[in-house]
Amino acid sequence: MSGSQDFTGRVAVITGGAGGIGGATAIVLARRGARVLLVDRDRGALERAATRVATEADAAGRVGVFVADVTDEAQVRAYVEHAREELGGIDAFYNNAGIEGAVAHITEYPTEVFDQVIAVNVRGVFLGLKHVLPGMIARGRGAVVNTASIAAATGLAGSAAYGAAKHAVVGLTKMAVADLKDSGVRVNAVLPGMIDTRMLRALVEQLVGDVDEGLAAVAGAAPLGRVGTPFEVAEVVAFLLSDAASYVTGAEYLVEGGALATLDNGG
Repeated sequence: MSGSQDFTGRVAVITGGAGGIGGATAIVLARRGARVLLVDRDRGALERAATRVATEADAAGRVGVFVADVTDEAQVRAYVEHAREELGGIDAFYNNAGIEGAVAHITEYPTEVFDQVIAVNVRGVFLGLKHVLPGMIARGRGAVVNTASIAAATGLAGSAAYGAAKHAVVGLTKMAVADLKDSGVRVNAVLPGMIDTRMLRALVEQLVGDVDEGLAAVAGAAPLGRVGTPFEVAEVVAFLLSDAASYVTGAEYLVEGGALATLDNGG
């Protein structure tokens, strides 16, 4: 392992930590020495994820959990304070929590679902930045990765809320970089494509009905001919959070198997 991707002695906080990409990223970072705090709403799912991380990364004693709703400012403040008081601060922040919402034509999209998706995927990212960044600024160092999506780079039919939210995540990433001039803190975005997660399976079930049939169909959208794995996203996130990416900030990293080169957006 390159020393520039060594996280020994560093604290990483991951929201959406009970999910596929969040959990995979926790394993990658823990394998490289990080102490990891997983944040999510479901305590049971969090504890299962923490057990998996501790086992697969041989990281017993270096994985913690914190139950929080990323849309609630008091709860966001609470997980940040916990990391500062109990772990010594946050060196790496994966601002990852998100939900998929519905698949529907924009004229028929349920307003209450739109509001929920925006709350989690945009407000949650904003609140994470708002409360994590001050500690990093004070220390003069730190790295953040926000999870956007391939939906932030194109228009995807039926995804008004999700697509709008992920475009906003890219915007927040760039605004944060502008506000962080000369701070020593870096902020980047990762844009996953068709990654085999619960979220993708829920989306293809809405679109196609049969999950296996849907996964086979979306696999064909990428020139690599398959869906990606959570660990393939996690490796990119780990790079962006590491010293190996010391001159990378404000970037949008696609992890989508080349799908944008051939994507039919339904237009």
